[in-house]
Amino acid sequence: MRSLIAFMKKEWMEQVRTGRIVILGIIFVFLGIMNPAVAKLTPWLMELVSESMAEMGMTLTAVQVDAMDSWTQFYKNIPIGLIAFVLMQSGLFTKEYQSGTLVLTLTKGLERYKVVLAKTAVLLGLWSVYYWMCYAITYCYNDIYWENSIASHLGFAAMCWWLVGILVIAFMVLFSALMDSNTAVLTCTGGAFLAVYLLSLLPKVKEYTPAMLMSSSALLIGGVEVAIYYKAIMIAIVMSIASVALSIPVMNKRKV
Repeated sequence: MRSLIAFMKKEWMEQVRTGRIVILGIIFVFLGIMNPAVAKLTPWLMELVSESMAEMGMTLTAVQVDAMDSWTQFYKNIPIGLIAFVLMQSGLFTKEYQSGTLVLTLTKGLERYKVVLAKTAVLLGLWSVYYWMCYAITYCYNDIYWENSIASHLGFAAMCWWLVGILVIAFMVLFSALMDSNTAVLTCTGGAFLAVYLLSLLPKVKEYTPAMLMSSSALLIGGVEVAIYYKAIMIAIVMSIASVALSIPVMNKRKV
């Protein structure tokens, strides 16, 4: 247990040393602020263009915005945050393969499964902190300018998208154990999630695919029931656990 904690501390210091933790923090804070900012500025922007539109014979009616507009922006922007996270963290394993630092760690007696678990824990911890920080910033600004009570099932809808990120990270861990380059890890991770998304286009299996969770924003307007996401949540959790579990024997067999 001590060796696992020690390796997690090493991974944390690597995040700090390379500046990834700061850069990603700035990105997610920016996204959290931008969600209500875009909604708040929309009437002003429409007013700016109203005169030029009037000259063209077009009349713009007054635009009313509320917290729902800000939450709509949140679900449009959070995929950008997830993509940025994956791009910056995709080399967490491969850089150690290429530099040979993992060999030194293993020769000191650290079991390979602890390497996988430590790196996975750091990735999941960082994603959770960044995601919920972005959510909290948007929530607080929405509460200041409008009322969040206009949206239904806010927490549950947000949890669904958080699980999407968990699944993507689990895919990234699995392919990091298999591949030797960032490009290969990114390609396979994207391909795996694309396959999940394409399956969701089939009506008979849609409710079972984790990609279903990406539509959780529909809950905010009460357009769907919470229960329709239960199957997708369970599948996403099982797939995430299976991907990380599979990465352990893969890591045990690979040459480093």
